[in-house]
Amino acid sequence: MAPITIGLSEQEESGPADRASADTQRALPLVARGARVAFAVVCSMFFLWALANNFNDILIKQFQKALDLTRMQSGLVQTAFYFGYFTFALPAGWVMNRVGYRNGLLIGLVLYALGALLFWPAAHVQAFGFFLGALYIIAAGLAFLETAANPLITVMGPASTAARRLNLAQSFNGLGAFVAPFVGGALIFSGVERTPAQLAAMAPAQVAAYRTQEALAVQLPYLGLGLLVLFLALVVRLTRFPAVDEPAQGDGGSLAAAPLLRKAVIAQFFYVGAQVSIWSYFINFAQDATRIGEMQAAHLLGYSLMAFMAGRFAGTALMKRVAPVRLLTLFAVIAAGLCAVAIMASGWTAVIALGLSSFFMSIMFPTIFALGVSGLGSKTKLGSSLLIMAIIGGAVFPPLVGLIGDHLHSLKTGMVVPLASFLVVAWFGTQAARAVAQERG
Repeated sequence: MAPITIGLSEQEESGPADRASADTQRALPLVARGARVAFAVVCSMFFLWALANNFNDILIKQFQKALDLTRMQSGLVQTAFYFGYFTFALPAGWVMNRVGYRNGLLIGLVLYALGALLFWPAAHVQAFGFFLGALYIIAAGLAFLETAANPLITVMGPASTAARRLNLAQSFNGLGAFVAPFVGGALIFSGVERTPAQLAAMAPAQVAAYRTQEALAVQLPYLGLGLLVLFLALVVRLTRFPAVDEPAQGDGGSLAAAPLLRKAVIAQFFYVGAQVSIWSYFINFAQDATRIGEMQAAHLLGYSLMAFMAGRFAGTALMKRVAPVRLLTLFAVIAAGLCAVAIMASGWTAVIALGLSSFFMSIMFPTIFALGVSGLGSKTKLGSSLLIMAIIGGAVFPPLVGLIGDHLHSLKTGMVVPLASFLVVAWFGTQAARAVAQERG
């Protein structure tokens, strides 16, 4: 398979990662010298789209209060969000084939900001459909950002360190994911939770005032987010990005003929479905298991996402010594085991097990992505689009988990969905390892 190269004089040529020795891997620069400023700017985008993704976990709980939604209905937050990824991923790839990576990033940032700013009128209208439309536009922007940023990071240095480099960049996504529950919980949650009995005892005007106050709580956080994203768009416009060369050799045939890409798309679909399901309902899960308040549960989610961030940095370091495919398989098996503990145990044991699964999720998205686009050459943008489309798993699985929770009055059984999904990721790891072994001959 032909490696993707970057048009910089400082680039060091190397073979595929599976052919490089551990000593050679450690000697290679992780980021090419002329790409370091652009690398830092793109890493900031990983942080910002993590805020949008993980604010959704706060919104699911908030909309249950503000808009009187069931758990299944509130799960439609993720359905609208990840359907935006699905529908815009291929158009994003096609657009970037014409206008390039940087312009693709700018389009994504403008759409992201527009969706965030639409939360202001949506809160006044108090219409769930309006909020879902705003989230869909945010996700459309993120589809452009992820379709551009993930493959762009892989070519900002030697091909053999692409998986490590993408895991490092995704570590900033982990940082954003960690920050989001604390910031979102502090800015959005009021700490006032009314039981159905309390609401029934209140006058209709009091109930309406309570729900209006809870709906308006999302306005300022999303206004600030939108303005921050517009500022980053200005930074991108002023930043010089390196020229990227995606060689045509080895590109014969269609993307359908790339078996590892097809398997990576399947694995990414199940991984994102698992991740979003766990994080979407973690607050509800923790409250069901321990009877703590929403603010405390949001903080627990934050600690879980801190483990996710730590896993990203730890995974980047471990990949100097352990093949990414083997680490991926090991982490997927452990994550599945932790979901099993969350299902079978009770109280704090179940909550801690589910929270720890975030550490082992950490390397999955970037490693699957890097393996999936490896060697695609000029087809990298379209291959990236397919992998971003696979994020639709985040739209499919959360309502299913919420439906199980509504019908069984417990989310514990619903965790069988991410458990099975992690086993699919483990299967992909074994398939990728086999492909590497065959290439070695």
